[in-house]
Amino acid sequence: MSSRQQILNLIDTHFKESFKDKPFIPGQSKIPVSGRVFDEDDIKLLVDASLDFWLTTGRYAEEFEKVFSDFLGIRYANLVNSGSSANLVAISSLTSPKLGNKRLKPGDEVITVAAGFPTTLNPIIQNNLVPVFVDVLPHTYNADPDEIEKAITKKTKAIFLAHTLGNPFQISQIRAIADKFNLWLIEDCCDALGSKYDNQMVGTFGDISTFSFYPAHHITMGEGGCVCTDNSKLSKIIMSFRDWGRDCWCQPGHDDTCGKRFNWEFDNLPHGYDHKYVYTHIGYNLKVTDMQAAIGVSQMKKLPDFIKKRQENFNYLTNRLSGLQDYFHLPEKTLNSDPSWFGFPIVITKNSDFTRNELQVFLNQRKIDTRLLFGGNLIQQPAYKEFSFHTLTDLPFTNFIKENVFWLGVYPGITFAMIDYITESLNTFIHKKP
Repeated sequence: MSSRQQILNLIDTHFKESFKDKPFIPGQSKIPVSGRVFDEDDIKLLVDASLDFWLTTGRYAEEFEKVFSDFLGIRYANLVNSGSSANLVAISSLTSPKLGNKRLKPGDEVITVAAGFPTTLNPIIQNNLVPVFVDVLPHTYNADPDEIEKAITKKTKAIFLAHTLGNPFQISQIRAIADKFNLWLIEDCCDALGSKYDNQMVGTFGDISTFSFYPAHHITMGEGGCVCTDNSKLSKIIMSFRDWGRDCWCQPGHDDTCGKRFNWEFDNLPHGYDHKYVYTHIGYNLKVTDMQAAIGVSQMKKLPDFIKKRQENFNYLTNRLSGLQDYFHLPEKTLNSDPSWFGFPIVITKNSDFTRNELQVFLNQRKIDTRLLFGGNLIQQPAYKEFSFHTLTDLPFTNFIKENVFWLGVYPGITFAMIDYITESLNTFIHKKP
């Protein structure tokens, strides 16, 4: 038996010793909203990649990109080091001069929402573009398509939206708007891996889509993300921005993929200047390590079960909360969608005699984690005081979210017993109120 195999065989023992399941004790055991779910097979591939000592993007990255693109039903999947980087690369790639008249230029407008996570907004600002905020719909927390169309001006060049907590936005209508006005559509699917719309995977409708593999998400690499597209030209541009901005699209460890490495002509560069050192964009180094990619390869085998468990937890929690609808508005999935839920959003009704903060403090005391709907209204966050933006309205429902919405976890590590304790705690809080 090889030394490598001996090392890998020991992982079974290590996993049993170090990661034993702990019994759930109500009131003592913490119930997180999200977290990594893994087994010994994930650790084995991580160690296997480490023993190669290739370290940067390598064989496991190539395997993951193939498995991931096949799962989605899309041609190109390009791994990056985080979901945030995926969003940065997605927007940056659309500024490429190679896109001609369709490229995004400083001052161009990108339609998005303020009820979201900063990493959807930040790349717009970082590329000197102007965000235009539209309001979201009650109960789905996704962009209002009617407002999107009203917000379009001569300067509008793209729509960049996330599928909120795994619930798809109204893709057919928004895709039609993008086509009508010749706009780029970018899907932020960081919370929505495995969600479907019209029986088709989200991430396959936009010109570009992005995913995150942070431990909180549907699968994990620790850190990691992916930028996907069906467009071969965009895929090469995406790879360029990910890999320092170079024109060459060879993967690390590969040479002369183009077949004419020493036979290119570029502006003032000498004829035949090595294509590996020709730079056509102001790019970054945002590659993933092969150890991370190896974990992703293993996690992808579990993804169908992860999705199923998220949906089961969501449905079970919905049923358990059905008697509290005088106090809470429960989430509604988008019409024609099948969400792979990231979380369970709850709205405190206007006639409730308690505040969100009071409820969150109570749940926290019982070791039940909650989260706000990310930045609430990003316009009002301290980091964004000095940037330029436009809004179609005063964003009334976005502001309502800021004050009244929170979410609970439904990730695969949550059991029905935990959900029972969550609902019991909510009932206790409500019925003890004077």
